[in-house]
Amino acid sequence: MGRSRKKKPLYENVVITDIGAEGKAIGRVDDVVVFVPHAIPGDVVDVQVTRKRKRFREGRVVQYKQYSSDRVEAFCSHFGICGGCKWQYLPYEKQLFYKQKQVADQLQRIGKVELPEISPIMGSAKTTFYRNKLEFTFSNKRWLTQDEIDTRDEINDNDALGFHVPGAFDKVVNIEKCWLQDEPSNKIRNALREYALENDFEFFDIKEQTGFLRNVIIRTSSTGELMVIVSFFTDAKDKRDALLQMLADKFPEITSLMYVINQKGNDTILDQEVLVFKGNDFIFEEMEGLKFKIGPKSFYQTNSQQAYALYKVARDFAALSGTEVVYDLYTGTGTIANFVARSAGKVVGVEYVPEAIDDAKENSAINHIENTCFFAGDMKNVLTNDFISEHGRPDVIITDPPRAGMDASVVETIINTAPGRIVYVSCNPATQARDLELLDAQYRVEKVQPVDMFPHTHHVENVVLLVKR
Repeated sequence: MGRSRKKKPLYENVVITDIGAEGKAIGRVDDVVVFVPHAIPGDVVDVQVTRKRKRFREGRVVQYKQYSSDRVEAFCSHFGICGGCKWQYLPYEKQLFYKQKQVADQLQRIGKVELPEISPIMGSAKTTFYRNKLEFTFSNKRWLTQDEIDTRDEINDNDALGFHVPGAFDKVVNIEKCWLQDEPSNKIRNALREYALENDFEFFDIKEQTGFLRNVIIRTSSTGELMVIVSFFTDAKDKRDALLQMLADKFPEITSLMYVINQKGNDTILDQEVLVFKGNDFIFEEMEGLKFKIGPKSFYQTNSQQAYALYKVARDFAALSGTEVVYDLYTGTGTIANFVARSAGKVVGVEYVPEAIDDAKENSAINHIENTCFFAGDMKNVLTNDFISEHGRPDVIITDPPRAGMDASVVETIINTAPGRIVYVSCNPATQARDLELLDAQYRVEKVQPVDMFPHTHHVENVVLLVKR
């Protein structure tokens, strides 16, 4: 006989007092922390516990007893379903307040290092239509509303083009209007869906791995150029060409129309051949007169305007006089390296992905920058004593690692190279704080500058200046 499961409790009249990790609201019941999504400080809610742990609980709101005076109306019709822009009901100034607080809390609680006064967070001038890249998924498993499920009527329109629903990887919510990317992004997506439905093209089935249309990536740039990449699961040339020609005819502003046949188990195209149907195989971004070539696989910060603000902070923290040797770790396509090159004597970029290094070199060539050099490989293997002897000991290291932060071996390598200044750019203050603790014996934190790249989300970028003790 199976062991009966104890029913999880319902907490009534929980007062939400704060926002914590991953943007979840925080309340307390009998001195136990309760994490609750879709609530903000000032709300009073009834919470059904969904997860019970020794030190905390997680739950969902089953009833709002009182709304916070700070709460505002969400502007997107897909809010609460698609999983994006979860902070729409929080005024932007409050979003900035809690992001600043998140940076301070994580640096203090996890890093346990002495901190200067943290500079006020730099907000984004654009809080909607700020992204330069979005990816939408074709699916024959449309997310259904509760009303549709309750009526139990036969559903004939199961196809969708939009975003995956959180917690249901095979369900996609049909997006009519997304507020993240400027037009013609919405028009292109809606035209694709309409054409596919009219012509009975098969939308992808992620479980069965069948279908014709898989996903579409739309990239815009500050220069006005536009890239569209359509991913197909099967190689049906006539249907493929007809769909791409429709896009070319209807949207002549597309400067780079590309496609890929991806028959793998996942959607990534980094290891796939991307082919040109019409136009170029790249677009350009521009920053302070510098041009950055963006290919279908290139990484570029998704908020172009705030990327410029972020890079200016990194350059200011580096305090370059024109003679310094700068190492740019996790250089990617060399955006930061090329951006600071005018102010440095020499910039050495290191990145694990060889294709990104090729882009970095090309971006230097395009901009006639001759004081950069780039190398592909693992940081700890590249930054040897012989390498440093050949290229010069760094006066400044700029590091911009992925969300996981830096490996302990990379931190040790940085300490051994002994730069006078380290500029640490991070998209995850929690892992940044962990690394700061490892650096603390040799480096003190002199400046901290949060930057908001992603309005209406809990994500925040943070730049820290460390100076050798």
